[in-house]
Amino acid sequence: MNLRIIGIIIRREYLNKVKKKSFLVTTFIVPVLVAGGMIALMAVMMTTKEKMKKIAVADRSGIVMPVLEDTETIDFVDVGSSSLDSVKSNMASLGYDAVLGISEINQAEKTVSADITSVKPLGIEMVEVVNNRINTAVENYRIDSYGIEGLGQIMKDVKADVKLNAYTMDEEGKETISETGVYAVVSMVLGIIIFMFVTLYGGMVMSAVIEEKSSRVVEVLVSSVKATELMFGKIIGIALVAVTQFLLWIVLSGALIGVIGSIAGPDVLPGTDAGTMEMVQGMGVDSAQLAATAPSELSAVMTTVRNMPLGLIACTFLVFFVFGYMLYASMFAAIGSAVENEGDTQQLQLPVTIPLLVAYMIAIYAFKAPDSAIAFWGSIIPFTSPIVMLARIPFGVPTWELVLSVALLIGTFVLFAWASAKIYKVGILMFGKKSTWKDLWKWFNQK
Repeated sequence: MNLRIIGIIIRREYLNKVKKKSFLVTTFIVPVLVAGGMIALMAVMMTTKEKMKKIAVADRSGIVMPVLEDTETIDFVDVGSSSLDSVKSNMASLGYDAVLGISEINQAEKTVSADITSVKPLGIEMVEVVNNRINTAVENYRIDSYGIEGLGQIMKDVKADVKLNAYTMDEEGKETISETGVYAVVSMVLGIIIFMFVTLYGGMVMSAVIEEKSSRVVEVLVSSVKATELMFGKIIGIALVAVTQFLLWIVLSGALIGVIGSIAGPDVLPGTDAGTMEMVQGMGVDSAQLAATAPSELSAVMTTVRNMPLGLIACTFLVFFVFGYMLYASMFAAIGSAVENEGDTQQLQLPVTIPLLVAYMIAIYAFKAPDSAIAFWGSIIPFTSPIVMLARIPFGVPTWELVLSVALLIGTFVLFAWASAKIYKVGILMFGKKSTWKDLWKWFNQK
């Protein structure tokens, strides 16, 4: 292959894509949507409240109703001895959103059973609030049943609330604080980014090949350059488009969030204001405790981020992104060369996209158990390693596993690029027939 010709094709493909209106629109619109979406989500979370629900309570135990205090979103109404079935059947006409039925006390187990029936499904948070109140009532009843004076206060005093501080130790014996949640978030984000870009830009390669084939432009091109040079030039050119767009998204998203934050002030971001505290209290967290621990937790998060091997993460991200993309893009190019329109790609595309979906599912599990067998093999097998290995790296991966994974990925890319080039060389000039995997195998075996 002639590297000078490939360079010309790369330049042509790159400029052709970045000059399109669709590229410019998506490059500048996506950061606006990301920044706006984040700000809007924060604002909604801070200001939106659950609609007030009126819940009728038929308490046959006599211990639950006293602890069911009204909240800003729930209004408990004691219906006393009214027939529970009658209240349920006339729920809407009586103005109730739900009916809570509490059984008589089971003296053997010192507990009650509870059922709630609603016109519309209740939110998880509201159900948890009601359930917690019922459990509190049963706990109070059990404490009182022992007849020990001050037992309730004793139980509160002995209840522990220990915060487990996590540290990691390096080879030199130095301990640094590590917030596990930070590793999980970084793991998920890296896996999602690779999955998104491989599928998005791999599909772009396939679409570009189909477009040139269906318009017969490829017949002119292959008269001047080799088909394999055209394929690799197209793949690398679109890879540069992907890197360009990704870097622009990062810069523009960060700039927009910074500008919006400076204009709107600190209140636009979640903090310890009254609205946030109210939301936190609704989730069952003590706001006083949160206010006391928030600064130290934030410090732990920032320390964890600083102590992460950011250089290694950036380098491995680049390696797995490039070769993972090249592996799948070569296969997508071969598929694109075998069809004349995108509607015919479904059958051929399925075996290629399944490993990507499997890798994505393993990556979601990997941040929970990064050293599990499925995460290990997912990070070694080349078809899943670009996504799964990046999900594992924040938690620390032995050097030999990293080297083995990269070597297998590069070797597999070379093998499949060679195979795809053979298929591409024949398929790009085939017209008038819907190709199958049998045809692709036949083209591969042609000399």
